[in-house]
Amino acid sequence: MAIADIRQRPGVLLGAAILLHVVLISAQVNTVSGLPLLQVVTFGSFSEVQRGTMAVVGGVRDFWSGYVALRGVQRENDALKQELQTLQVRLQQERAQAQRTDNLRQLLELRERANLDTTAAEVIAAAASPEFRTVTIDKGTGDGLRTDMAVVSPAGVVGRIILPSGRASKVQLLIDRNAAAGALIERTRVQGVVEGIGDGALNMQYVPGTADVRPGDLVVTSGIDGIYPKGFVIGTIDHVDRGAGGYHLITVRPAVDFTRLEEVLVVRTPPSREVPGEEP
Repeated sequence: MAIADIRQRPGVLLGAAILLHVVLISAQVNTVSGLPLLQVVTFGSFSEVQRGTMAVVGGVRDFWSGYVALRGVQRENDALKQELQTLQVRLQQERAQAQRTDNLRQLLELRERANLDTTAAEVIAAAASPEFRTVTIDKGTGDGLRTDMAVVSPAGVVGRIILPSGRASKVQLLIDRNAAAGALIERTRVQGVVEGIGDGALNMQYVPGTADVRPGDLVVTSGIDGIYPKGFVIGTIDHVDRGAGGYHLITVRPAVDFTRLEEVLVVRTPPSREVPGEEP
């Protein structure tokens, strides 16, 4: 059946006969170099197939090598990122430790200068409500602390203890609206009372309108309240207005940054009460 089908296609038979004839001739014909033409053609054809195959294999190999190398670089980058993050955390820890060491050094210097019985304490909490400006320290009655003991920092006056417990104490900050301290202007020795107003600033009351008061004047404790030792920095005068009743309206900028309190000193020595009008 297949033979009959082929016979019905004379073109196919003719083509096959011609191809066979060419192959036979090529097998007998030699090239200039003396090699059979059929061998040369066959080798050339197969060499091109091999060339294409090797190109495909080489491309696949190069792609795979690049992919593997890329994965290796990615892993290396991830490791470097992790190492960088670890170093950044360590740097922050070392910076915080250096800052704490500097704070403790300043407290030690303050203790030596003040020549008072003091104990260092760490701030462990702050009031959640801005209406009550307080912080909690990690020392209490077990460390000899009592109500109305003054709390100071290297920058200046912090406040006073209002609620001590066995191992902690609540400190009312000087900027609390219910806080006050006897004060004087260091340059002129004019006395008054510094009061907190709850918003981070202070007012100085009862300073006569005839007194010499200027912005930038330093305000320190006067010692007349029996709580704060004399001479501790409260802040600097920020603004002065002439008020009613013959008194200045004075705004004082606190020396202490109450948002960054970490370590403080509690003064355990009761200050000697100063007599108003007495020469310092």
